[in-house]
Amino acid sequence: MVIYGVYIVSKSGGLIYHHDHNVPKVETEKTYSYPLDLKLEYENKRVVVVFGQRDGIMVGHALMAVNGNPVTNRQLDDGRDVFNVLESEENYPLNLKFGRPKMTTNDKIFLASMFYPLFAIASQLSPEPKSSGIEILEADTFKLHCYQTSQLYADYALKNPFYSLEMPIRCELFETNLQAVLEQVEKTGISNV
Repeated sequence: MVIYGVYIVSKSGGLIYHHDHNVPKVETEKTYSYPLDLKLEYENKRVVVVFGQRDGIMVGHALMAVNGNPVTNRQLDDGRDVFNVLESEENYPLNLKFGRPKMTTNDKIFLASMFYPLFAIASQLSPEPKSSGIEILEADTFKLHCYQTSQLYADYALKNPFYSLEMPIRCELFETNLQAVLEQVEKTGISNV
């Protein structure tokens, strides 16, 4: 089992810890001729594909580079606007690199604040008495496991005299032991989290 990230959410639904462990790079590079058969738009400080997925380039993938020049916001490193470069026929053929955009800290906070209400509703609406709510959320590309007050958190964060409940976790001992557990899970597939 591969673990991509660890998120710890407080009782109030706030993100108090996140760790990106093994984030896969999904990048596709392809040479295009004029006119470009993908519809691109500028959203959330990224140039993203909104229509025309094919050849491993999916809707939602971000434009990472044009002819090897990295794209930052909507500009190339040399200061040119990406959309001006893509609209000009004399610039073709163009080598475009697309990839899955990385989650920003705001995206992670949004994910945590959306997950906790779903978890709370599931535990209240469950026909089984004293239900623990969502344990596993499965999609076609990932499995999201939900553990409640795991041993690692209790031992290295809650027992730390300098840690306050509901506050972000900033304990070096916790992070070191979390890294050891993640490596153990990758090697053996077994965890006693």
